[in-house]
Amino acid sequence: MPNPKRRHSKRRTALRRSHDFLTAGSLSICPNCQEKKLPHRACAKCGEYKGRAVLETKEAVS
Repeated sequence: MPNPKRRHSKRRTALRRSHDFLTAGSLSICPNCQEKKLPHRACAKCGEYKGRAVLETKEAVS
């Protein structure tokens, strides 16, 4: 098997490994229905954003 001719620098090794330690994104709680949602987005369950309905959902229609 071929072997590397030169040693990789610490910076090159660190750049390659920089994506190994990614963390999960944060979630916030909807103030209307208390479900978890992505921050700064309308709630998928109740369809509200900043206290007003912006999406039609099955629960809101029925």
